[in-house]
Amino acid sequence: MKELEQEPFDPEEFVERLAWRTVADSRGEGTGHFDPLLLHETFLQAIKDLQLLQERQQKKCERLEMMCREEENGHWQQISQLQDRNKASVSMFQELDERINYVATKVIHLGDQLESVNTPRARAVEAQKLMNHFAEFLNHGPLLAEVFTDKSQIDEAADIIQKLHLIAQELPSGKFEIAKKKIASKYDEIERSLIEEFVKAHRSNDKGRMKEIASILSHFKGYPQCIDAFIEQSQMGAFTGKDIFRDVIPLCEKNFTIMTEVFSNPDQVMAKFVLNIYHLKLQKYIVASLSDRSDTDRYLKKLWIMLYKITVKLSNDLLHFQMGNDNTYLSKLTMNIFQKYLDSYISVETKCLKEKNAAVLQKYYDSKNHQKKQLQTGGFHDLRRDLQAVIGTRANFNIAQIENYGGETFLSEEVAIALLQESKLAFRRCEMLSRQSDMPGNALQVFEILLHFLMAEHLDYALELGLQSVPIPENKTHPQIYFFDVVRQCNAIIHLLEKQFIDSLVPLVISTPKHGDCLQKKKYLLEQIELKLDTGLDRSINAIVGWVKIYLQTEQKKTDFPETDLDTLASPACLAVVQYVGSMVERIRDSLDGKNVEALMMELGVRFHRVIYEHLQQFQYNSAGAMCAICDVNEYRKCVKEFKIPLVNTLFDTLHALCNLLLVKPENLKQVCTGDQLAGLDRSILLNFIQLRSDYKTQKLAVSLKGLAT
Repeated sequence: MKELEQEPFDPEEFVERLAWRTVADSRGEGTGHFDPLLLHETFLQAIKDLQLLQERQQKKCERLEMMCREEENGHWQQISQLQDRNKASVSMFQELDERINYVATKVIHLGDQLESVNTPRARAVEAQKLMNHFAEFLNHGPLLAEVFTDKSQIDEAADIIQKLHLIAQELPSGKFEIAKKKIASKYDEIERSLIEEFVKAHRSNDKGRMKEIASILSHFKGYPQCIDAFIEQSQMGAFTGKDIFRDVIPLCEKNFTIMTEVFSNPDQVMAKFVLNIYHLKLQKYIVASLSDRSDTDRYLKKLWIMLYKITVKLSNDLLHFQMGNDNTYLSKLTMNIFQKYLDSYISVETKCLKEKNAAVLQKYYDSKNHQKKQLQTGGFHDLRRDLQAVIGTRANFNIAQIENYGGETFLSEEVAIALLQESKLAFRRCEMLSRQSDMPGNALQVFEILLHFLMAEHLDYALELGLQSVPIPENKTHPQIYFFDVVRQCNAIIHLLEKQFIDSLVPLVISTPKHGDCLQKKKYLLEQIELKLDTGLDRSINAIVGWVKIYLQTEQKKTDFPETDLDTLASPACLAVVQYVGSMVERIRDSLDGKNVEALMMELGVRFHRVIYEHLQQFQYNSAGAMCAICDVNEYRKCVKEFKIPLVNTLFDTLHALCNLLLVKPENLKQVCTGDQLAGLDRSILLNFIQLRSDYKTQKLAVSLKGLAT
């Protein structure tokens, strides 16, 4: 039975334990084998025990259910009694509420009757009291009433004198003149006493007494003096640190809490509190800080960062305080302080920017030991340059040496960045310190200064020097082309200018007429720069191909194309030209980018091809010489492959095919001329090349090619 009452009860485990226990008992008697009858009897007995236990539990459950039903009936009876009592209580409450309302109505009616009787009586008593005090003021001599002599009754005295003062203002002059003067004198005395009492309460941090006095003084004409006294006491000894701006917010937060507890109009008090800080504290500090204008750069930094920017931030931080309905109150206070400085800002800014930019450029040129020159530009200078080139070529010597300054370009990205940085700061100051209507015009002035110093004084000057340093065409000496370095640095500087134009200037002038002016000025200058860059690059290409032309004319000997078979190698003159042109190609790719590289490489390739084409036509070739010429052309073809221009490759491939006309057998000339590479060429070109063959006359090629010419 104990096993049946265990929790939790597992029937399968119970059956297993009962079976094993029965088996163990049967083996213990010595039978030595399993006895199924004993197991059967054991299970029958266990079933009977379980049925007996079930009957007992069933009776117990029935008894408990009966007890629960009896208890439930008892609870229902109690609930019914409670409901009856609740109904009776509600009925009594309604009766009591009706009686209370009836009594309240009677009381209110009685109160109204009493008030109608008492109010005139109280007014009469008050009037009599005032008349008695007024009569005392009519008498000669000092006031003897205790209320005016006892300082502890100053609140009551203030109420009386305030009412008498109003009455006295309505009285005519004459016999009441003395009384009016005495009332006015006492009025002022009590007013001063109340303000002194307010100051004492403020010093002792008695907010309750401060509120009482402020409420009394609100009916006096000296109420603003009470506010002034509060402000003076609150700000006394507040701004003792070096950073006056840091102390403002904590001071306002501390005193605004007091204002809301003491004054009935804390918004107006706070507005006056802040006004006092701006006009008496901040303005004095700002005027002292900006008094020295000898260093304009330092002055502008103080005006922008240290003062105006900080003051604007302070005004924004103070916006969460209630100061009336004027949302621009703090902005007006800030503008009142800085107005005279902002009116003259742009003149100071432009003067400072010009001085700093000029100093940056002068420092750079001093570091190069260079004195800026007055450069001659235009048609006359170009004409003189061309005459020098022609005279020098005909006289077979260089009449004027071009000064190249040892490769110095007189351009500096560091200088450009310094000028752009100064302008960037100026744009930021312009955005902060300019009126909205003046900001586009001020930004345009700053931009014009930047263009003058960066583009005209620095970049354009360096371009002019670079143009003059480009060697003249057909120069015998090995030309040093430093203009490509000028181009590379110009591109970098112009990219920096474009970025600042978009980032710093456009936001200040967008959607205004000044935006178009800025675009126009930038476009005009960039067009001038681009024109000079094109001129310089054209001169550089002329110098390169001119040197190639002169070099080949002087160094390429007839023996480079021998009449006898030798080793078929490229000529030394060809190799020197290829080496030089290859170095120029690298310089060009380092200096230009994008489509500009392709355009310049195409121009150089076409002119280079023209020089080689014309040069090859100056010689007569037999088969051995033609092989040497073809070797030279192959070297030229390898060189121009680095140009990466298909048209140039095609030109030199065609030139190679033309050189083959110098080598093929006479009977095969017609076939070669009508081949794919030469079929599209003018027939005169083919004949001109064929005439360079040494066997042109002996083989009577002119007769055999007569049909080709037609």
